[in-house]
Amino acid sequence: MSHNLPDRLVRTVQTLLACTMLLGSYAGAAEKLANVTILATGGTIAGSGASATTTVGYTAATVGVDTLIKAVPELSNVAQVKGEQVFQIASENMTNEHWLALAKRVNTLLAQADVDGIVITHGTDTLEETAYFLDLTVKSKKPVVLVGAMRPGTALSADGPINLYNAVLLAASRDAVGKGVLVALNDQIHSARDVSKTNTSTPDSFKTPELGLLGYIQGGKPYFYRASTRKHTVDAEFDVSKLTTLPQVDIVYGYANVGPVALNALVAAGAKGIIHAGVGDGSLAATVKPALVAARKQGVVIVRASRVGQGILARNGEANDDELDFVAADTLSAQKARILLMLALTKTSDTKAIQQMFYTY
Repeated sequence: MSHNLPDRLVRTVQTLLACTMLLGSYAGAAEKLANVTILATGGTIAGSGASATTTVGYTAATVGVDTLIKAVPELSNVAQVKGEQVFQIASENMTNEHWLALAKRVNTLLAQADVDGIVITHGTDTLEETAYFLDLTVKSKKPVVLVGAMRPGTALSADGPINLYNAVLLAASRDAVGKGVLVALNDQIHSARDVSKTNTSTPDSFKTPELGLLGYIQGGKPYFYRASTRKHTVDAEFDVSKLTTLPQVDIVYGYANVGPVALNALVAAGAKGIIHAGVGDGSLAATVKPALVAARKQGVVIVRASRVGQGILARNGEANDDELDFVAADTLSAQKARILLMLALTKTSDTKAIQQMFYTY
């Protein structure tokens, strides 16, 4: 038996070495950074000003995605980052066609095993709208984070670099999986459905005043304190994969002494849906109500929203929605109600079904 001992020792050592290598591979896998793709669309985060003190009157969408990434070398500490320039526009120029192209690109990338999350750099003016459109059309639980800046990168105390770093960190985090499309600015995490731009120029512009933000980013880690209860992403029923256009939906604003001219012009121009951003709880002025009723009789879907910015739009409150065959916007702003109605109209024109969508998303 003694002459077999060296063979046993050799086999034992080989087994130990194999186990050590296996454990090492597990450890390496655990330490592997997530793969995050940054899709750049332009905006202030890619803007430049005439001087370091230029925080208004700058030029948006002048800096490419590669330059944005190089400006924040710390990104390599939190993710394997790739960049792609999908658009280079100021966000007031965002169109339905841009949204469709962006949603399709996001879904294509997220279907790949080597993409763990996506960050979208975006101008702040319509960032909340793009975020909500994607919240309803992305078909993955992987994180999608929209980020922007209130100051160009050339300004003193530019907020773009830290916002971008936090967005990539968030997109790389497992804690963000399944939370829907997120918006990350000013060290805060917001849901796409509820966030709004609330100030023309200050860095703390993005807020969810009434329903509350989802969490914070601090010390290189996201902290979630709540989640949206409304359906989104993989649970949403909307499919844009084969769409090339969206139904025309326009917004009519309520104010003292309002008349029907704008509404009638939009209906004549082919609107399939109208969001009426009424005063208070979506009240209908006597000068506009007959035109809204007439538009509905022509097949135009009417959604009552409010210009107030907070609160539930009460169905059958300031108008008899059942009798008028109108839809109530629930808590959605007029601009987000427009997005949901456009997508709803790709599936149905039944107002009862559309009303249920407004209570679901």
